[in-house]
Amino acid sequence: MTDSLGARIYNRLASIPMWALWGLVVLWTLPSLSLFVNSFRTKSDQLTSGFWTVPRDFSALTRENYDAVLAGGGANDLSQSLISSFAIAIPATIIPIAFAAFAAYGFAWIDFKGREWLFIVTISLLAIPLQVALIPLLSTYVGGAHFTFPFSEKTISIIPDLDLNTRGGIAVWLTHTGFAMPFSIFLLHNYISELPKEVFESARIDGASHFTIFWRLVLPLSVPALAAFAIFQFLWTWNDFLIAVTMLSGGNPVDLPTTVLIANLAGDFGRNEHLLPAGAFVQAFFPLVVFFSLQRFFVRGLLAGSVKG
Repeated sequence: MTDSLGARIYNRLASIPMWALWGLVVLWTLPSLSLFVNSFRTKSDQLTSGFWTVPRDFSALTRENYDAVLAGGGANDLSQSLISSFAIAIPATIIPIAFAAFAAYGFAWIDFKGREWLFIVTISLLAIPLQVALIPLLSTYVGGAHFTFPFSEKTISIIPDLDLNTRGGIAVWLTHTGFAMPFSIFLLHNYISELPKEVFESARIDGASHFTIFWRLVLPLSVPALAAFAIFQFLWTWNDFLIAVTMLSGGNPVDLPTTVLIANLAGDFGRNEHLLPAGAFVQAFFPLVVFFSLQRFFVRGLLAGSVKG
């Protein structure tokens, strides 16, 4: 009789008193609640009193902060940057899922020489820090990659000069895709490798090719794992600051996402710091929608393959 990790976790949580769980929920939600309340308060109210004083006078709440960050125009307007954030986050989520799903199926169900070692090498790329690769990647995107033969002046171009940092979000897409691949392959492989073997054998007997099996069987059965990774990747790309500010530093300022603009939202000497709660809540709103829309798949996808037999 198999005992899944998910069942053990559920049994442990079921033994915790309900009041303790609700206490954790309130404690965890408190920072978000304070951010939301302060986003409707004026600068003077934010500086002189805490958010818990709002019930004394609800009339002091105002939409001015949201008007400034969404329709105020100028450097504080985040409306255009929201479009840029979607233009970065959506492709940077879909592209890794598409490639990783194919790779995970290949590692799980296609027998080829060197499969185990190639899988180990792919997963070991998780140990490479993102920060050490940003500048070499940026140099490659801008100037290309060239090799000069020793004791010779002959140079060959391995990667041409594409100047990708000035072409919208292509450089950001490629960087997010590259660093998301090891984790996405690992997550999806754990799930796909646990699918019933008999289903694939029956499909092969009926003459189905690998692509047909992948498209008609693997993808529909792997929705929980795909949704779990989609949540991870969307949150990561939507909230990313370092890759965006590095790869888009030489491009059009209109292409900058909200994370970069919010970092400069306070202005000189903090004169606009009262706008930060509104800007931060606008930034956090869409990831919350994505998470709650897909959260029913989240735990199922994370516990993929965690079965003790």
